[in-house]
Amino acid sequence: MALSISHRCQNIAPSMTLQIDARAKEMAASGMNVIGFGAGEPDFPTPKHICDAAREALDLGMTKYTPVPGTMELRMAIYRKMQRDHNLTYSPQEIIVSNGAKHSIFTVLQTIIDPGDEVLIPTPCWVSYPELVRMAGGVPIMIPTNEENRFIPTNEDIAARVSRRTKAIIITSPSNPNGSVWSRDQLQYVGNLAVAHPFYIISDEIYEKLLYDGRKHLSIAQLGEQIKQQTFLINGVSKAYSMTGWRIGYCCAPRHEIAAMTAFQSQATSNANSIAQHAAAAALDGDQSCVDEMVSHFQHRRDVMVDGINAIGGISCLKPEGAFYVMMNVRSLIGKSYNGRKIEGTLDFAEMLLTDKQVAVVPGVAFEAEGFCRLSYAISEEKITEGLNRIDSFISHLV
Repeated sequence: MALSISHRCQNIAPSMTLQIDARAKEMAASGMNVIGFGAGEPDFPTPKHICDAAREALDLGMTKYTPVPGTMELRMAIYRKMQRDHNLTYSPQEIIVSNGAKHSIFTVLQTIIDPGDEVLIPTPCWVSYPELVRMAGGVPIMIPTNEENRFIPTNEDIAARVSRRTKAIIITSPSNPNGSVWSRDQLQYVGNLAVAHPFYIISDEIYEKLLYDGRKHLSIAQLGEQIKQQTFLINGVSKAYSMTGWRIGYCCAPRHEIAAMTAFQSQATSNANSIAQHAAAAALDGDQSCVDEMVSHFQHRRDVMVDGINAIGGISCLKPEGAFYVMMNVRSLIGKSYNGRKIEGTLDFAEMLLTDKQVAVVPGVAFEAEGFCRLSYAISEEKITEGLNRIDSFISHLV
């Protein structure tokens, strides 16, 4: 037998967001003044009380294996958080802690998907959703949206793509990459549809704390007991507490499904980092003013970015309701040329902008959203302003 990479792995596309972020960091390391709008990572330090908890874990010798689904300390902290924030009750046996929210979604899909099963994914979508479905042997079924509907699919478009092979739908609110927030009526429709057919709901709520203008998060699992019984609620500490590198995510779901996920995870990775679990418990149980302060900064930065983009001719954007991303509409620039090179699509736009102006954005093609680019405002106001000035200069030279 010839030595080769598996067909499954050959068909998996690498994360374009991480690729662009890595290239931007390489350019910065070489001495270039790069403005990176690419990565979805808060620029704030992890709060002190969380770091102190990690040091405490070391001092207490919490450096050994933990139970596969997580320490009882952390699962109880998640239990309290779900009751406090959403009036939802999940026992410790209905909670599993994984190596980040992405790993939680990976494990869910590996647990429920058989070859050929279909998973509905509204677009624009996070780059990893389709690939995670394919890695499980499933078939991603994209549900297109448009800017006029704030990138949220209509009920008719969702229903039209449900088939006898539909196993799940992935929803994310607030959304990466567009910052949109699903309304109660929209969530209720999806929940009722899932119960009627039936299929699972994978609700990615990692950005739930990052809501603006007084909005409050609503989880689809709150909309009925049967809906809850068919929902995998995904969350973590990376975005709300600026703990991206700590790699702690979790899933809340019915006991039977969590037991299956635990069996899978026991063979794949075993437990999440023991020290980070203790720190995550401190994050969930501790003073939440650090989150409120960060959200206040993000809301101001959002306003600066939105106003700045809409003041530049040829591009525009909606005002996001949550998360820390803007989808910048660059459709009118496609077909124009820069220094003799034609912009055929958003990938060309992003490459030229990074090469010539040292500004990193993520092309919309990565999110099934050609004609748009995603910008993160999880960077300082000064960098946002400087980056937009460079984008304005770049556009002014297009012919």
